Amino acid sequence: MTQSTIDRVRASLPRRRRKERVLKWIGLASVGFAFLMLATLITSLTVSGYTAFVQTHITLDVTIDPKKVRESRLPRGKFDDVLTAALTSHLPNVDVSDRKVRKDVERILSNGAQFELRDRVVADPSLIGQTITLTVPVSDPYDQLNKGGIDPNTPEENRRLKDNQIAMFGALKDAGLISKPLNLGLITNADSRFPELAGLRGALVGSAWALLVCFLISFPVGIGAAIYLEEFAPKNKLSDLIEVNINNLAAVPSVVFGLLALSVFIGWFGLPRSAPLVGGMTLALMTMPTIIIATRAALKSVPPSIREAALGLGASPQQAVFGHVLPLAMPGILTGTIIGLAQALGETAPLLLIGMNAFITSAPDGPMSSATALPTQIFIWADSPERGFASRTSAAILVLLGFLITMNGIAIYLRNKFERKW
Repeated sequence: MTQSTIDRVRASLPRRRRKERVLKWIGLASVGFAFLMLATLITSLTVSGYTAFVQTHITLDVTIDPKKVRESRLPRGKFDDVLTAALTSHLPNVDVSDRKVRKDVERILSNGAQFELRDRVVADPSLIGQTITLTVPVSDPYDQLNKGGIDPNTPEENRRLKDNQIAMFGALKDAGLISKPLNLGLITNADSRFPELAGLRGALVGSAWALLVCFLISFPVGIGAAIYLEEFAPKNKLSDLIEVNINNLAAVPSVVFGLLALSVFIGWFGLPRSAPLVGGMTLALMTMPTIIIATRAALKSVPPSIREAALGLGASPQQAVFGHVLPLAMPGILTGTIIGLAQALGETAPLLLIGMNAFITSAPDGPMSSATALPTQIFIWADSPERGFASRTSAAILVLLGFLITMNGIAIYLRNKFERKW
């Protein structure tokens, strides 16, 4: 007897439901695995980078000896000797007449301590002859020691600090001179060869200038191109070819845009290397296809009845698009733009090719000044042999991830707040 269609369907239901459950569990396992990898990444970065958010400081009562610092010779002066004298006053059992021991004492303080003292005295020469309280960072080995990065129980020949150096730091710590406050210098300082002084200010300002240039170029040009292609361009082989190439450009590796910028912007136009202007123009080339695609999708999402109603009331095609369609599509356009800028913020390869990985010790004061960016600063620190830069690399990655999450969060908020359901 021939089995009816309904009987065949009923017989297949257990198998179909079994496959549906398997597919569901595969999807849940994939999502769980993705979250596990993300949690592993964030945890590893936090564990290795949280120490960079605090910095070991030492507080000293510094007597500015007029014999070593003279007002007539400022800003020159023996500020390192003044600081060494302040340190040795808390180390009575240390013989600083021994040159090697004196060098060990001097190395406790960061190299920037003498310049901080110099700047204070230059700003107020009346401090000469007085005793002031000065809080300065210690050098990287002692910072690592205070944070647990150097184990005193390790054999002396296998660690950076010798027993006498650890003993001197212990004496200063017992005297209550050592503190570990929040490391604001990680954000407010520019780059430095010394890990305890290095910060992200130059990279943050450089990224801000580059993103500003990128936005000013890619946003109007991308929206204009999308409006023309979607609303006004004739549908022929040429427009189809342009559309295919725009979609292909969105998938081109970023290093290709870096090579293009190196040959065109720097080679032909003679623009300066490592300038945020060139970096922003390079990122604009990368971001423009994303903005065009997002804008066209947002324009397509507006119902045709909006255009037809505007045209039926006597509006011109330009008035219909710019007065009715474009405002309704703007939330989607802004979302795509922010996501494109967030992608540009994390790009490294094109910025390396145009030289935005130079060692810059001050924040740029304009788009033509030499600068680094957050991704290239991370690359520089990751390539540094100094151990103190390892934690700063992870901390800088966390800062970059924070900016990316914030920008994507803003995009999601704008989409949910202004998106219209048709």
